[in-house]
Amino acid sequence: MIVRDRKGLESPSCDRRASGEVASATRWEAFCEANPDYRETATLDRLREAEFSRLEDEGHVYLDYTGGGLYADRQIDQHMALLRRQVLGNPHSSNPTSAATTAMVESCRRHVLDFFRASPEEYAVVFTANASHALKLVGESYPFGPGDRFLLTFDNHNSVNGIREFDRARGAQTTYLPVIPPDLRVDEETLDRHLAMATPEANNLFAFPAQSNFSGVQHPLAWIERAQARGWDVLLDAAAFVPTNRLDLSAVHPDYVALSFYKMFGYPTGVGALIARHQALAKLHRPWFAGGTISVASVQADRHVLAPGSEAFEDGTLNYTSLPAVDIGLDLLDTVGIQRIHQRVQSLTAWLIDGLLALRHGNGEPLVHLYGPRTTSRRGGTVTVNFRDRAGHVVDHQLIEDQAAERKISIRTGCFCNPGAGEMALGLTREQIVTCLDGTDRCMTYDDFRRCVDAESTGAVRISLGLVSTFADVEAFLAFAETFLSS
Repeated sequence: MIVRDRKGLESPSCDRRASGEVASATRWEAFCEANPDYRETATLDRLREAEFSRLEDEGHVYLDYTGGGLYADRQIDQHMALLRRQVLGNPHSSNPTSAATTAMVESCRRHVLDFFRASPEEYAVVFTANASHALKLVGESYPFGPGDRFLLTFDNHNSVNGIREFDRARGAQTTYLPVIPPDLRVDEETLDRHLAMATPEANNLFAFPAQSNFSGVQHPLAWIERAQARGWDVLLDAAAFVPTNRLDLSAVHPDYVALSFYKMFGYPTGVGALIARHQALAKLHRPWFAGGTISVASVQADRHVLAPGSEAFEDGTLNYTSLPAVDIGLDLLDTVGIQRIHQRVQSLTAWLIDGLLALRHGNGEPLVHLYGPRTTSRRGGTVTVNFRDRAGHVVDHQLIEDQAAERKISIRTGCFCNPGAGEMALGLTREQIVTCLDGTDRCMTYDDFRRCVDAESTGAVRISLGLVSTFADVEAFLAFAETFLSS
């Protein structure tokens, strides 16, 4: 089969088979030469053609995988077929429909552990609404007290930043590790210095993202063992990492892992997980109890006994009709292979970054400023930039998103619920931010904040790649970016 570009040019796919890519012959050949391993990902082209045809049918260029994954047709078909043939009831019983549901829930738990190569002897799976819910469970239940410490990197998502409200309310100390521009990585000596500050015989929690949802930086998973050896419990936000990278919990052993399944395979939304070591889960103290979380509760005796293990953290009734869809999504990734997805995303990310950095105005000034690493070494498929005009002024990120939307290109702009990375990348100072926040009421909007600080400097443009991203998607964005060049 032949692939055609917008001008009707023809070029063979890298592996001389159907690729579904749309690109100019010369650029396609240059890409194939630069990325010879790309041919090994042809399965993903066939998957996209067979089960994601709605992208082409509707003319979409989807580049927001860090925001949310896309689902395959088979996931919906298989889930609907299961729901049609099964009679499922609330699992908090032993009747036949309840027993059937319980069996499916436990099967899904085992599948999650298997997918992440986590031993059931070491880890438990707590089903949650999403990664943010998983992080909140840790934050509200971790036994912070006076003298305890919470250490976290600047580039954490707000759902991790929010844990500081729990530790401060209980007298613990919060410390942030800065990320250093331009790559937005942590200085290893600074990290070691802070890790050495763990309070002996106290509760010390260290949190970091396996992959930053702002810069794409992948922090070393070796930090986990290094921190634990110095007395820290480790909370790993894996939400942006696991859609395109293997997290092997037989090789690294964080105490707590938070993730959302829709980030991995698009469907279902509303289901995430906290994967926790048994000893780490036992360390948590829930501040309340709810239906489904207790073995016994009494009104007259004013007492309750929490259920053992993961059930103590699954408030109310699980989203039990959706959990079979998690099994189906994991089956899809098992079939495709996470390494194949990783390989494709790395190739496309390199091409995207090189292509964006090569774009220059007529006076030689670069079109984009990249936040984060310029290579694919220790970085994922999340690429964040700001566009600049020929005089070096930032082009409003909202304008970029609006014009992309006119072309049916889905990207994301702002700071992506990651204020620390955004502040460091954009060069905002503490004084600027405090001045704007002091004296305001709780009704301040993001637009108010932008106008106060500097409307040009409070956000960026994020392009992110994933499961069925193609060379044509990247080329479409590069062609869009070229429209902002001036002579």
